[in-house]
Amino acid sequence: MKQITDCLSERILILDGAMGTMIQRHQLTEADFRGERFKNHSHDLKGNNDLLSITRPDIIREIHREYLEAGSDIIETNTFSSTSIAQADYDLKSLAYELNVAGAKLARQAADEFTAKDSSKPRFVAGAIGPTNKTLSLSPDVSNPGYRAVTFDEVANAYYEQVHGLSDGGVDLLLIETIFDTLNAKAAIYAIKKYFRESGEPALPIMISGTITDASGRTLSGQTLEAFYISVKHAQPLSVGLNCALGGKQMRPYMEELSKVASCYTSCYPNAGLPNAMAEYDETPEDTAGVLQEFANAGFVNIVGGCCGTTPDHIREIAEEVKGIKPRSVPATEARHILPQPI
Repeated sequence: MKQITDCLSERILILDGAMGTMIQRHQLTEADFRGERFKNHSHDLKGNNDLLSITRPDIIREIHREYLEAGSDIIETNTFSSTSIAQADYDLKSLAYELNVAGAKLARQAADEFTAKDSSKPRFVAGAIGPTNKTLSLSPDVSNPGYRAVTFDEVANAYYEQVHGLSDGGVDLLLIETIFDTLNAKAAIYAIKKYFRESGEPALPIMISGTITDASGRTLSGQTLEAFYISVKHAQPLSVGLNCALGGKQMRPYMEELSKVASCYTSCYPNAGLPNAMAEYDETPEDTAGVLQEFANAGFVNIVGGCCGTTPDHIREIAEEVKGIKPRSVPATEARHILPQPI
């Protein structure tokens, strides 16, 4: 099978779209999230989308298939909140490893199914590693700016457990995404490096995706985009990019900047525009695809997809619009750093 770098050198690759958007279409009840296994669990579980990998795997598997059918080259595991820190809200800290294994296996099965249909278009699985619901750089107590709700070691240990589960589940890549606090991302990078050093397993390529929260062009923890990139460059990622918070139109100046400074591949998967007054996303597949086509023509991107509000229709339109456009060229002097291990 082709390595992902072979595919990236040939064309712009397509990431999938939003998982939560698709889950919401099913209008699931508390009983769906609980299943039989968690029928008597002490906490409400509705909204814990990652748990569906165990209680409703049929739904998650079908969502993966819909995105693959739409043209995705890379699909993300349903593990955005599968850390012990995030799962503590549901009193399911002990389930973190199992959630990651289950999420990875569902995506692996779907990707392998589509690769078997057409070996010339291999499909890859990215283990989704979210930012957690706590921040290392900011205090949750406005009256005590020095206070932190969590320590670096606690975050790193939670990520270590997640990486263990994703690796055991069979992912090809690890995607640290929606980064609003670079220190959290550094804890994830540290955990990834530590896990593969201690396990002796071949290291998996790392994708890194931050989020610019407003028109200031900074992350929530205050970094400019260039500062963010420099802060994570040591991880020698396969790609660095932006997702969430903004629509594609608002991301343009930041993707242009990133394309100039990044010595690795670049990715962009925006929301379907900005949310309306009802916190819903109105941007059509044609609109989202049009913006990303413009990014592709300008030479900003190597990987494109969708975040909040995007659907298989968005991904299908994006894939069609960037087809045949030459991917962004990566500086040759840095090419040796891109992929730590063939996949």
